[in-house]
Amino acid sequence: MNNRIFKISLTAALAGFLFGFDTVVISGANLPIKELWNTSPLFHGVFIMSMALWGTVLGSLFGGIPCDKLGRKKTLIWIGILYFLSALGSSVAQDPYLFSFFRFIGGVGVGASSVAAPIYISEISTPENRGKLGAMYQFNIVFGIFIAFISNYLLKGFDGANDWRWMLGIEAVPALAYTAMVFYIPNSPRWLMTKKQDEKQALKALEFITNAEVAKLRMQEIKEALGKSFSKEKLFSGKYKKQLLLAFLIAFFNQLSGINFVLYYAPEILERAGLASKESLFSSISIGIVNLVFTLIGIRLIDRLGRKQLMKIGSLGYIISLAMVGWCFYADASSTLLLAFILVFIASHAIGQGAVIWVFISEIFPNNVRASGQSWGTGTHWVFAAVITLVTPIFLDADKGIFRENPWPIFLFFALMMVIQLLWVIFVMPETKGITLEELGRKLSSNKSKSS
Repeated sequence: MNNRIFKISLTAALAGFLFGFDTVVISGANLPIKELWNTSPLFHGVFIMSMALWGTVLGSLFGGIPCDKLGRKKTLIWIGILYFLSALGSSVAQDPYLFSFFRFIGGVGVGASSVAAPIYISEISTPENRGKLGAMYQFNIVFGIFIAFISNYLLKGFDGANDWRWMLGIEAVPALAYTAMVFYIPNSPRWLMTKKQDEKQALKALEFITNAEVAKLRMQEIKEALGKSFSKEKLFSGKYKKQLLLAFLIAFFNQLSGINFVLYYAPEILERAGLASKESLFSSISIGIVNLVFTLIGIRLIDRLGRKQLMKIGSLGYIISLAMVGWCFYADASSTLLLAFILVFIASHAIGQGAVIWVFISEIFPNNVRASGQSWGTGTHWVFAAVITLVTPIFLDADKGIFRENPWPIFLFFALMMVIQLLWVIFVMPETKGITLEELGRKLSSNKSKSS
């Protein structure tokens, strides 16, 4: 693999580190904030826990606009700035409304990063390494999650009632470093050609990330693809209905697996199983480790086995682990057994949906509508993530939750959704490994295209 492409992709993928850290760091602040401001379950769900996700919905739905207008690179710079402001603002907020505002700002950064970073990486990589490089974004997400769990654990007891402020504020440091690093990556050559019609700068960018001979060949492929499409063509013109449905369904199933439910509420779920507060935070670190290890495995396999095969493996793991977690709660099994099956669930996600989703959505749309297509897929993902996070306190709250006595029906519902996902993967989902973005665009936009 070209060492320069790897370094550039890794820099862009660090947006995923901030994504993961920002998303999960709230788990350590969840209960202290609830006690500090004495909020109702509904208020806590709508404003405290899910406000960042509604920002993420906004950032993902509209993230394609700056990606096309400003470019992938400038959008990534602004994303770093949003993370920085969110971390500082939420850590010093003196009331739940100001806190929610700054969490919303961070959420916009998360949503926009899930559009801009995967697109950028897919557009500078090759068919042979696009899966590995694209999956680095997911690796950085889970690495950020892992570091957030460790950070929360280490800061527990650091400053008494203000622990949660340090947990949230520490994110400003990597956010500032990331913003500075993005200044040194090149613009996407496909964006320069498709949106700016700047062949000279596009070729220069290609030569920067590869050699002159390969750059000329890729430039010819991009020009040929542009000659067969219209830059003003709309995403919802009817030509891309297959890609729209594929992006919607992979994002829909991603959230109906219950992954954000488990990650956001991991300490609370584990406390329900009998672990003390400090122990539950420590056990959350094991979730981060498993997530990290199996994401690395997924990255190694995604260009070998392909996206579809990883999704099959992950789906089977989901079904078994979710059903068993539900049984553990129903039968009041030991907390150790419950944690073991939660870790199997995390491993299944990491090697399947986690490794595949951002790569798959970023590669199925053609160059001229890739940014808006990515917004559609990530927007779907985050709408369902926000809804699930919003309603979770209504089901899980210890005093008024519908399943306050025992949450086992929630996990069985997620298991049923994963049975449906497995059927979709087997009979509908196409394989995309080893195919150029231009060829994928032609194949999936054709009415005659068939799933692999």
